[in-house]
Amino acid sequence: MRLDKYLADMSLGTRSEVKDLIRKGKITVNEKTVKDASYQVKDSDIVACSGQEVSYVEYEYYLLNKPQGYICALEDKRHPVIMELIRSKRKDLVPVGRLDLDTEGAILITNDGHLNHFLLSPKNHVPKTYYVETDKAIPETAVELFAQGVDLGDFTAAPAELRLLEERKAELTIHEGKFHQVKRMFEKAGCTVTFLKRLRFGPLDLQGLPTGEYRSLSEEEINELKKDQPSD
Repeated sequence: MRLDKYLADMSLGTRSEVKDLIRKGKITVNEKTVKDASYQVKDSDIVACSGQEVSYVEYEYYLLNKPQGYICALEDKRHPVIMELIRSKRKDLVPVGRLDLDTEGAILITNDGHLNHFLLSPKNHVPKTYYVETDKAIPETAVELFAQGVDLGDFTAAPAELRLLEERKAELTIHEGKFHQVKRMFEKAGCTVTFLKRLRFGPLDLQGLPTGEYRSLSEEEINELKKDQPSD
């Protein structure tokens, strides 16, 4: 990999900015100053900027407990975006799927494009579990209604598991993630969702992760997400 790309990938600046660092002699490779931006960095090389080692990270995987009021986007003119909550070496991180502005909870963020595509593919049926509060009592008939699959007009939701917790509280596990899907399903049952939080995304859950905070995925979690992914 070219030295300027290596440094730009690790957020030391734009390509032109890191080339300027290289020209000024701020960059060393294996403790020797390198002023050639096209220098090919090898896996064994130790790169440093002004004496501080710059280790290369190809892929990053984070689980964010998204708060309300944030958009699942890279930028937005009206609302804050979830990427503002993540501090990372990489500049190419993106959310895997979306949660509505007023929805909280688990969202995966990564720069692994192959995994992103795999997880969002409808044929892979990644389970997603939500905690739901409604404006009125959830009818017990909703359990069977959701288990059979709900016709929402533009598509029919796959069979889903509804677990009633209290009169107006429940957990719902779905396998798609269509626009406003959970809210629309509860409307079919005669209720309006007043609070929605995604508790789990596939094997990932929010246990011990406060709202607005994020954590890196463990190797075990990454492998679990990838276990059914076809090899290139």
